[in-house]
Amino acid sequence: MIKKPYNSYSAYIKQKFGKRVQKVSLDTGFTCPNRDGTKGIGGCTYCNNNTFNPYYCKPKKSIFQQLDEGLAFFSKKYKTQEYLAYFQAYTNTYADIELVKSLYLEAINHPKVIGLVIGTRPDCINEDLIQFLSDLAKQYYISLEFGVESTLNKTLDFINRCHTFEETIAAYELAKNKGIELGAHVIMGLPGETREEMLHHADELSKLPINTLKIHQLQIVKHTMMARQFETQPELFQLFLPHEYIQFMAEFVSRLRSDIIIERFTSESPANLLIAPKWNSIKNYEMTSKIEKHLLEKNLWQGKNF
Repeated sequence: MIKKPYNSYSAYIKQKFGKRVQKVSLDTGFTCPNRDGTKGIGGCTYCNNNTFNPYYCKPKKSIFQQLDEGLAFFSKKYKTQEYLAYFQAYTNTYADIELVKSLYLEAINHPKVIGLVIGTRPDCINEDLIQFLSDLAKQYYISLEFGVESTLNKTLDFINRCHTFEETIAAYELAKNKGIELGAHVIMGLPGETREEMLHHADELSKLPINTLKIHQLQIVKHTMMARQFETQPELFQLFLPHEYIQFMAEFVSRLRSDIIIERFTSESPANLLIAPKWNSIKNYEMTSKIEKHLLEKNLWQGKNF
């Protein structure tokens, strides 16, 4: 098998577990500090959680029920695999610490779950939670994924994140070397960012103690503040065309630290919610294949220009 020009998540999972592992999304019903008025209201300007929550993922259902329904769905497609409980929607550490712990324990005690993947904000963790997750990590696979989104404070302010990049750095410092896999999520094409500023994200992300990275192109989806901005101030947005994104991503990957596992390059919002950009229904795996091909054609690989 030809070695890929980047560290792929699928290869990492296969090497780590020796088999296929499926994430099962869960919804705790938690909110975010930039939604409930603690830090702000309205949430992130781009956010509509309906773009990634599956049908079975409803907070009125218990964690166990959501897992059972998710497992029933995926077991029809794949007969032999193990599962990671994926706390995905909103900020999954933003609640009373004892409630948070109880939900994690409920998930990890499911007989078919081998670990947790927890999505959260960098300003919503503390030493107590990190120690709890560190203790769990002695027996289970534990991944903590922070929404970084941008390394520029001007952008974080514009999209109503209500935290700074300095807080992101502090969160990783608190969580590193605790046996927890650390992930990051970043969005390419946010308003006001130049091409060079976006490429510089690779330099800054590479300084963080991250194991995995999710990269998404900016998508404008319905029922968000950004959708209204896109309608009234379209000049704020420079959305990628597919060929532009492929070229950009190849250069971006070449500037990334070589050991970071790239979980994904793109996102694919439901067609009924997506406003722009519309890439003629190019699937995530197709875009990944095109990016990989472009890397090889240009003799680029992850870390070449780090």
